[in-house]
Amino acid sequence: MDGDTPSRRLSTGGRSRQRVRRNAIKRATAALVVANAVMAVAAVPVASAGARSDRGGHSGAPSYVFVDPGTFGGPLNFLNWRGIPVTDNGVLVGAADTTIVDTDYPEFSSDPVLAQAFAWRDGRLINLGALPGNNSSGVFAMNNRGVGAGYSENGLVDPSTGGPAVNAVLFKHGQVVNLGTLAGGYESFAFTINDRGDVAGFSSNGIADPFSMLGWPTQTRAFVWRHGVMRDIGTLGGPDSAPEWRNARGQVVGESYTNSTPNAATGIPTMHPFLWTRGRMRDLGTLGGTRGTASWLNDRGQAVGNSNLAGDRVHHPYLWDRKRGLQDLGTLGGDSGFANWVDDQGDVVGAADLPGSQVSHGFLWTHGKMRDLPPAGAAPCSSATAINDSGVLVGDTNDCHDNSIAAMVWRHGHATDLNTLIAPTSTHLTKALYLSDRGEIVGESVLANGDHHMFLLIPRTR
Repeated sequence: MDGDTPSRRLSTGGRSRQRVRRNAIKRATAALVVANAVMAVAAVPVASAGARSDRGGHSGAPSYVFVDPGTFGGPLNFLNWRGIPVTDNGVLVGAADTTIVDTDYPEFSSDPVLAQAFAWRDGRLINLGALPGNNSSGVFAMNNRGVGAGYSENGLVDPSTGGPAVNAVLFKHGQVVNLGTLAGGYESFAFTINDRGDVAGFSSNGIADPFSMLGWPTQTRAFVWRHGVMRDIGTLGGPDSAPEWRNARGQVVGESYTNSTPNAATGIPTMHPFLWTRGRMRDLGTLGGTRGTASWLNDRGQAVGNSNLAGDRVHHPYLWDRKRGLQDLGTLGGDSGFANWVDDQGDVVGAADLPGSQVSHGFLWTHGKMRDLPPAGAAPCSSATAINDSGVLVGDTNDCHDNSIAAMVWRHGHATDLNTLIAPTSTHLTKALYLSDRGEIVGESVLANGDHHMFLLIPRTR
């Protein structure tokens, strides 16, 4: 398998956070914070008119209501991933373009207009605002009390980068609350929030670091924020740490450098996944290599991710739990694979190479065995992204080089193109990223004009 395949590229770890940083500037979100103000905009119709000649034959009534949440007058909207994009109350969160000129364009932004963090429900797109000024914002997750966690530009310049500074914020009761940074830092992001209002994220500090996980000139450090206090949760011995998820129990999973010496094979210091629980960071180890990352943590405290094997030439998905430690889940016969999600039953989904390592398929690992999830149609590769408590999986088919072709759902191992399960629309669903226990699906799509939007699919009541 060549070096640009999905499984190989995900072994490098930290790419998602680098995209977050770039997108925070690129997707610049808006403007003046007006306390308790909301900007209601009608959502795009559930099924917009348009030809769908590439959908294939779908017989019977559509299985899902298709929703594009719309924008604030600009061309694009965005899913801030990774997070939980839809709450138990059916609120969808993301960011959407406005018509406000981005004063950072083109030097620090590739988009001439700002975007704005939003919450969508029942056809209403609500503007969550940003910190005062010509600033960007986005929201990764919202708890069931309506408090969102995300980021906003703050109108200042980060002297270490020369670009706009971005801070972790809460979107709370019509206000945008700046959580600040760790001592000496200028940048921070809030990724997760639970119903108690506890937040996890990462921040820069004032200590120089040539191996910063986010590409900053200073260290990247994972933090937890509670009762108005931001706490650096430390590292495994190296300069950096970063969280990936926080579960309902308050545990945090992520990755950390264990030293400051770069390895010849990876070019960075040794990196291990960690579990932070009861105020302590636990080293989860690796499968023999010098690089391991985390991707998800369920409410039972089981973690999944990706680890290099000895020699750092291939990488496998793993499942960690307190009783068994780090388990190598293997592949579908090829060299490498990665895990994306673990549900509360301990079932794991991801993608792994087939024999010959030229093709990778999505997998479901359950009861100690890895099951192949082949793509639908003529697509060569597939990847599973999430699974809910009913055993339904979502993901995509792709060209084996991370270019998504169609959003997919698997039931009982059978793959179905989600485009065939909605009413005809000119929008093409390219990748499903999240699946709720109620069956709602959130992902990415492409409009007929080439613009990228997020989507929400709501199961139809039969």
